Amino acid sequence: MVDFTQRTPLIAAGLLLALCAPPGLADDWASDWEDDGWADEEWDEAPRSRLPFTLHGFVEAAAGVHLQSNPAVKEQIDQRWNLAETRLQLELNGDWQQVSYRVRGDLVADGVEDEVRAELREALFSTSTGAVDWRVGRQVLTWGTGDLLFINDLFPKDWESFLIGRDEDYLKAPSDALRTTWHADALTVDLVWTPVFNPDQYVDGGRLSYFNPQTGAASAESISDLSREPRSFPSDGELALRLATRIDGREFALYGYRGFYPQPDDARAMPSGKLEHPRLNVYGASVRAPLGAGLINAEVGYYDSADNRSGDQAGALPNSEVRFLVGYDWELITHLNVGVQYYQEWTQDFDQLEQAMVARGNPSDWAGKEHRHLLTARLTYTQWRGDLVWSLFGFASPNEQDFYLRPSVRYRYSDALTLSTGANLFGGRDDFSFFGQFEEDSNFWARARYRF
Repeated sequence: MVDFTQRTPLIAAGLLLALCAPPGLADDWASDWEDDGWADEEWDEAPRSRLPFTLHGFVEAAAGVHLQSNPAVKEQIDQRWNLAETRLQLELNGDWQQVSYRVRGDLVADGVEDEVRAELREALFSTSTGAVDWRVGRQVLTWGTGDLLFINDLFPKDWESFLIGRDEDYLKAPSDALRTTWHADALTVDLVWTPVFNPDQYVDGGRLSYFNPQTGAASAESISDLSREPRSFPSDGELALRLATRIDGREFALYGYRGFYPQPDDARAMPSGKLEHPRLNVYGASVRAPLGAGLINAEVGYYDSADNRSGDQAGALPNSEVRFLVGYDWELITHLNVGVQYYQEWTQDFDQLEQAMVARGNPSDWAGKEHRHLLTARLTYTQWRGDLVWSLFGFASPNEQDFYLRPSVRYRYSDALTLSTGANLFGGRDDFSFFGQFEEDSNFWARARYRF
């Protein structure tokens, strides 16, 4: 177990930098380059007054604690602290000839893992040739219409960061990919090729426990030690396609994906031995349009489990599914924005999945629900010209009888300094349900970020 007193200096150092760094530092540095004393002279060719790139970033200190003891974690992870880190992010942007480039990376002093590590978030080049835009390298990708619900967005996610209190931006993990976008008068075509499969960064016992169907209880055993990722080039690459158009203010899109399940196997049907990422094809569509005082959106996707289309491998491989959502977002009163969503997962050949569970000696309930219903609501209230933001995002499943709440408060003390605090609260009737398995991982977090 890590002694938090050893990591306190890391947090203190981050807060000290955040609170004491001179707010005009970046502006002064830039003005030193711009005001070089030559501007008023009449010269045929004045010396360059700017760097060929821009550099900015932030320093952030973050801490998070479990709200109750979780006996499953024991000594495998810190029983109290699940977040204790100081993070420095630098982002460099520039262009050369007709090529733009961006590099964004983090240096993290992590008290929970007791390590200092570097994380490369982006390293990409982009250019245009006629009506086609090209972007190649490490990049963060997203599309679709859902709010924290993803159907046709199969790009990697970092679920552990999302559940322990890091900034919501870190939910999107980077991809090593080539993206091309072709623009026509009435149609936009996006094609993303990932040469080697990029999986989700999922909950695997590192900081949060999960329900393990092998033991029938919560576990903190590392799933990553048991999993095997597709790594062969080019056969284990991914392709994602989007065709989008706009008609009379309404946005329509079609999607296609060929690759692998982002997380190994199905959490409800974990087989013994090495866990695989089965092959997956997804076909979908979405629409977004104004309606009344707000915006309505809908999205659907068919998850074709390529290795288990008939369902005869239920319990060992995921079953195919139909996923659907519809949402509506509007300003209820001045400064209060409301967004609601209904989401459903319809598991195909569900009876075969239940039979497989029973055959393996497990309760049929562990197969979940044939139709999993989920409701979400986001409330956002702003005060003081947007400097103070109160937010609550809630997930609730009526038929699985579990929930997940994300209350938070963000205060912008200045253009540079932002203070945030919040919680991740889980609960449910059953410890094997999607959110119920994390009930003893509920946590409180706080962050201070200084931008420069």
